[in-house]
Amino acid sequence: MSTGAHMDLEAEPGGVPAAAPPPPADVGNVRKDLFLAYKTLGVVFGGLVTSPLYVFSTMHMSSPTEADFLGIYSIMFWTLTLIGVVKYVGIALNADDHGEGGTFAMYSLLCRHANMGILPSKRVYSAEEQLLHNQSQSAKTPSNLGKFFERSLTARRVLLFMSILGMCMLIGDGVLTPAISVLSAIQGLRAPFPAVTQPVVAFLSAAILIGLFLVQKYGTSKVSFLFSPIMAAWTFTTPMNKKEGWQMLGATVLAITGAEAMFADLGHFSKKAIQIAFLSSVYPSLILTYAGQTACLINHLKDTDQENIGKVFDDAFYKFIPRPVYWPMFVIATLAAIVASQSLISATFSVIKQSVVLDYFPRVKVVHTSDENEGEVYSPETNYILMVLCVGVILGFGGGQAIGNAFGLVVIMVMLITSIMLTLVMIIIWRTPPVLVATYFVPFVIMEGSYVSAVFTKFTEGGWLPFAISMILALIMFVWYYGRQKKTEYERANKISAERLGELLAKPEVQRVQGLCFFYSNIQDGLTPILGHYISNMSSLHSVTIFVTLRYLLVPKVDPQQRIAVRRLGPRGVYQCTVQYGYADNLSLKGGEDLAAHVVSCLRQHVQASADGQSSPVSAEEEAADLEAARAAGVVHVRGKMRLYVGDDAGWFDKVMLRFYEFLHSICRSALPALGVPLQQRVEIGMLYKV
Repeated sequence: MSTGAHMDLEAEPGGVPAAAPPPPADVGNVRKDLFLAYKTLGVVFGGLVTSPLYVFSTMHMSSPTEADFLGIYSIMFWTLTLIGVVKYVGIALNADDHGEGGTFAMYSLLCRHANMGILPSKRVYSAEEQLLHNQSQSAKTPSNLGKFFERSLTARRVLLFMSILGMCMLIGDGVLTPAISVLSAIQGLRAPFPAVTQPVVAFLSAAILIGLFLVQKYGTSKVSFLFSPIMAAWTFTTPMNKKEGWQMLGATVLAITGAEAMFADLGHFSKKAIQIAFLSSVYPSLILTYAGQTACLINHLKDTDQENIGKVFDDAFYKFIPRPVYWPMFVIATLAAIVASQSLISATFSVIKQSVVLDYFPRVKVVHTSDENEGEVYSPETNYILMVLCVGVILGFGGGQAIGNAFGLVVIMVMLITSIMLTLVMIIIWRTPPVLVATYFVPFVIMEGSYVSAVFTKFTEGGWLPFAISMILALIMFVWYYGRQKKTEYERANKISAERLGELLAKPEVQRVQGLCFFYSNIQDGLTPILGHYISNMSSLHSVTIFVTLRYLLVPKVDPQQRIAVRRLGPRGVYQCTVQYGYADNLSLKGGEDLAAHVVSCLRQHVQASADGQSSPVSAEEEAADLEAARAAGVVHVRGKMRLYVGDDAGWFDKVMLRFYEFLHSICRSALPALGVPLQQRVEIGMLYKV
């Protein structure tokens, strides 16, 4: 490196000096991190930095004193410091899964380092095997806790349920963050205009949110670049504003709302960018803002009689803004509240994408909105469902008090689940000494457990909403997984071997027709039973048939060189192909190349590479010629439309769960459009599976 840099500075022949060398790589990385840190203000920290809009408004104390306000500020300060700085910035961001964050990412990380998963695709691919091979011997040896999970199916199921619940709670967070942020900001109209009623505020808030959801299709990068100046203005102007007991924890927890998005949105940005933005601007801004609000409350306490002190908390943020800057702050607050919604909307898109590719959620359309960052995704169905739920919450609850109660429950549940899973990562993967694990686990579980006990007292006053949303989502995910497992069990029990395929093709009535067929299967160690159904009814098979299995791995991304693996399957012109994806991978091939061309290219290389040293009745030249001729004759993609037949002898549990699964399966998207397969090349074959 140093020699190359020195040569660049030397004069070229003829005495003309060479061009100046490019800036060092680390300088470019610093600039990139600073730019990303700026962009995080528009996505990641929107919910966190707008929390001053509604924290004090959700508190109601009958006779507060100066000591009460100082105590509340002390709780806020230490909550922001311990959860925001220590837990998320210092620890959680290091528990990423190749750049992806969230409870599901930690779950996949645990499953790869110990046999703790119950997914059929829990095995790692070769790059991950090499990573594990390079670890120390102690890291390879399972810990005692890891061995316990490996032995106990119940423990593994509880871990999976906890991961799913954390993800569902985060989606519930994505419903409530836009509602409470925008509604709290628009409340500022009621002070200067008393004629503005609460229903008017609710309808204005709903209209603003609808507009926000309609711009999501443009992608996180464009939205964050547009919104970052707004959040920067909000972050640096709120500190300039001069202005009961255990149950109060349920309100003070709102001061840390949005911190969970730091980890969940990790795939959209980078760890260093999030750390820089939080420590340099977000954290100081919040500490100063809450200090200013607390000071104003104490000063106002001296001028207000005890009968009217409860009214101080209504629209608490706006009551203490100096009149000369009231309207500029209202505009900034409204814009900032709109942006605040973006952090959890983006996080929701990410977790839905992760659960879809891991086959824990019905297939929805996922669009990658950035060529540079695979983590930036958009889901139209998810976006519009979130929009309907957000508008429904605003119009249904009306005021911010009930929404605040619901918001506090979902936020602290996500944080508690994250703490538990972080502890598992420390013990099983990082091999942290027990003393340090206890130093983290005990205080954080006590603190967050206290918050949980406090917010559950508000369960009947709005806290039931996110719990209901999370339970519905968890039910959908469980039903989907249960149905997929039933299909997988049937396919494995009735799979067709290569020998059986040879027997079917040897029948005189079965003909080999010219063409290239991609036959999709869900199993990797055999052929799908629908193949026998196809051959029996069609009495034919294409001259070149490639059985394709889409294998989703518990890793974020798969090396493109390891994306496709092919091998021969005995009969002439029959091959098996495995297409491997991580849960953060884009299923569409880059460069506009279709799946058929990419697989044929890999197959041609495989034929040429395996020609030497192997005896085969068909030469490599003949095999390659057959392949090209079949492709020229036409390409078809065959997918089984497999339905579960629930007989009368099935139990009531199977009847309910599997019929619900069939309903979900009938309304979800096909896997083939995600691969860019042209409509005219698709063929679906129906078959009933008896369970």
